[in-house]
Amino acid sequence: MTTQTDKARLFHSLHAGDRPLVLFNIWDPGSAKAVADAGARALATGSWSVAAANGYKDGEHLPLELALDNLARIVANTDLPVTVDLESGYGATAAEVGRTVQRAIEAGAVGCNLEDSHPADGRLRPLAEQVERLVQVRKAADASGVALFINARTDVFFQKPAEAHDAEMVAQALERARAYAAAGADGLFVPGLVDGTLIANLVAALPLPVNVMVGAGTPALARLAELGVARISHGPGPYLTAMRTLAEAAAKASDF
Repeated sequence: MTTQTDKARLFHSLHAGDRPLVLFNIWDPGSAKAVADAGARALATGSWSVAAANGYKDGEHLPLELALDNLARIVANTDLPVTVDLESGYGATAAEVGRTVQRAIEAGAVGCNLEDSHPADGRLRPLAEQVERLVQVRKAADASGVALFINARTDVFFQKPAEAHDAEMVAQALERARAYAAAGADGLFVPGLVDGTLIANLVAALPLPVNVMVGAGTPALARLAELGVARISHGPGPYLTAMRTLAEAAAKASDF
């Protein structure tokens, strides 16, 4: 039986290989099994998908207890490393976020995503505030004895539409990334960034592995690999595809 410590060590190593870690985001034990059976090297929940599957909107409307119970059931049904999307950490204070992460580790997670925006409206948190939240997360992880992979998500590129992204926004993301790395983050997640040149510039200057999310306008996976992206997420895409397939099948079944 692979231990949580072993899984954490493996998960870290998957960000340093000769090809990106591709995460086809899941939302429950059933989707976890399907993705694992397809040959996944690790599993990642997506907060939007988990919330939608349980009748909630994204943005920490899903109760934390439900999110953690869902995580525990996924972990119990796979031998793969599991990283959990904890949105902004379900806490008004840094100490509360640290406790959330501690509970996620207790549920079996070996990694987590933590975003630097307010769940209510998407505004970026002040840099110093987010750094303190990450410091507490690192402390909680270190105290657990599990080498948790902290994927620090910055929502810099959600503040403007993709066509307005520029070098200044990359510089802002880099400032945050360096501060997050110093606070104990292991990777930087930049959802919303789709321009290949800007992605390449970010990867070249960043002290952390870069995580890009597949979306409209994102370069092909092979191109992202060429650009040096270490991790590729699919966000809500898999859930939306599954629900479309279900709806189409249900419509055909009703058409007789």
